[in-house]
Amino acid sequence: MFDVVVVGGGLAGLSAALRLAQQGRRVAVVAKGLGATQLTGGTIDVLGYAPERVDNPRRRIPELVREQPDHPYARLDLDLVERSLSWFRSAVEPLRYAGGLDENVLLPSAAGAVRPTALAPASMSDGNLRRVPRLLIVGFRALKDFYPAYVADNLRHAGIEARASVLEANPRSGEADVSGLVYAAALDADAAFRRVLADELAAVVEPGETVGLPAVLGVDEAPAVWRELQERLGAPVFEIPTLPPSVPGRRVHRLLAAALRDAGGRMVVGAVAVGAETGNGRADALVVQDAARRRPYRAHSFVLATGGVASGGLELELDGTVREPVLDLPVAGMPDGAPFSPRYLDPQALAPVGLAVDEELRPVDADGRVVYENVYAAGAMLAAAEPWREKSGDGISLASGIRVTEAIVERLS
Repeated sequence: MFDVVVVGGGLAGLSAALRLAQQGRRVAVVAKGLGATQLTGGTIDVLGYAPERVDNPRRRIPELVREQPDHPYARLDLDLVERSLSWFRSAVEPLRYAGGLDENVLLPSAAGAVRPTALAPASMSDGNLRRVPRLLIVGFRALKDFYPAYVADNLRHAGIEARASVLEANPRSGEADVSGLVYAAALDADAAFRRVLADELAAVVEPGETVGLPAVLGVDEAPAVWRELQERLGAPVFEIPTLPPSVPGRRVHRLLAAALRDAGGRMVVGAVAVGAETGNGRADALVVQDAARRRPYRAHSFVLATGGVASGGLELELDGTVREPVLDLPVAGMPDGAPFSPRYLDPQALAPVGLAVDEELRPVDADGRVVYENVYAAGAMLAAAEPWREKSGDGISLASGIRVTEAIVERLS
């Protein structure tokens, strides 16, 4: 019997589970995979667009809530968001995240776009375009997920001085296509390869330039690799996240998962929650399918952090309806008309669909009644947000993960 079972191994689920374990609660995380954190760029987006680019999330979030009173941030006040960011910085302290709610950092994307975010690790902070540095964007000939000339050209169109260079350094000599994860593993383990990279970079960097590299500077040893490279080069270096799988996202996931294990939490990967045992307005157990069989996971409280339609936390049926597959919870925000726009970047009618919740983030029905008194929801499955368009998903995930822990601890005490 657990105190809490969390379904989902992404940022919301791991944050809730780790915070509960840190407070001495017996916690299990059930996840069908390793979570979406490893697909993200490793930054923490709180609010980047609403709909224009947001410079100051602290000022813009209250305005957003007034405009959209059903938005998740209406249940997650600024103090909670700030506390969740502070907790996250402590939880992944080796990566030295900096930033906050008062001013979004502006970082270059892998396409050379200017991207706002609230928190960035130390290995990315020198890429803050608010400082308008002279940039040298560097790629690797064998790394096909990053094109430095394309990045530099788009940055120049945005008014930023940038040029590009391509290096020959390759951890698998003779191979023409090497992934970012292979580069990261080599830089973690091979001091000679780190020297090769530093020497080749030193030959192309000019005085006064800040060097932007694809985000491959190690996983487990990333802070040390980044510091060593800067010291050898004598110039600031920053990373630019590339296509998934994300090396910076993997760093975050590994730190959170390790901290959860150290705090006594249990994580079961490759297990899918497929149903529940319920009665008297409570959930008594979640039924989980793993490779061998189905089994119930019993707990006093349950947290659903399984994501939205894109990750399978909500399922789109053939008739156009959306259902929550574990507890069959009511889904809010269903559109009256067509669920999809034919243009990919248009607002999509299904994007805000999710679970409506009360102040404690317990799912409610259409009349506002709590469905199960001991079931909570966090992250991308909350209704009324468009995280990819708003660049709000990480902030919602962290703050909702911390909010459910506070509600659960208060009820279990």
